[in-house]
Amino acid sequence: VKFTAAYFSWVKENTQDKGKLKIVVGRDARISGDMVNAIVSGTLLGMGADVINIGLASTPTTELAVIAEKAAGGIILTASHNPKQWNALKLLNFKGEFLNDAEGKRVLAIAEEESFSFAAVDDLGIETKKDYIEYHIQHVLGLKLVDVEAIRKAEFTVGIDAVNSVGGIIVPQLLKALGVKKVVEINCESNGHFAHNPEPIPENLVETTLAVREKKMDVCFVVDPDVDRLAIINE
Repeated sequence: VKFTAAYFSWVKENTQDKGKLKIVVGRDARISGDMVNAIVSGTLLGMGADVINIGLASTPTTELAVIAEKAAGGIILTASHNPKQWNALKLLNFKGEFLNDAEGKRVLAIAEEESFSFAAVDDLGIETKKDYIEYHIQHVLGLKLVDVEAIRKAEFTVGIDAVNSVGGIIVPQLLKALGVKKVVEINCESNGHFAHNPEPIPENLVETTLAVREKKMDVCFVVDPDVDRLAIINE
């Protein structure tokens, strides 16, 4: 509550718009995600912000949603590549970018002073739920570098290890949209029970690399819980 309220106070300090401000909230699939989401969204509403809740979403999806919604900022609920008992806030500005060092320190100072005030009851925010996964996939398909026909003709067998978080939702959908017919899903249940240490570095991916050989994959992608870290395993 303290850090969410401090963040929104910082947003208000740094915007010319004195009307209702929108904040996008997305999260990974951690077990504590629903709980933390309720606390963060409730705090933002209490501060007078309108919340665009995009639910289970990768970090890049949330960043894109901030821009698409013309929001004043965004919060991603994730502890990134840390184990499942952790959760945290990743804070975004109106460009969908992470706060810089000075901005982060200002948020911490506001939190330390608790110099924030909640809205009067008539000024509470409104929450709207949206899904931005398909928007993100279409955004990728629209990139000049992406040649869907070439990928389809190659008939690759492609693996994805999503460590049982949100990558298990978006990455298989993206691969199929790119024309990959043979998608091998590893740890793609978005239940927050991480199948291995979630940091995608070689020592944590021994079983995944064995599966690549066993299932004769051409390539395998491994992502962390909020899908902003990527490892690529060759055949």
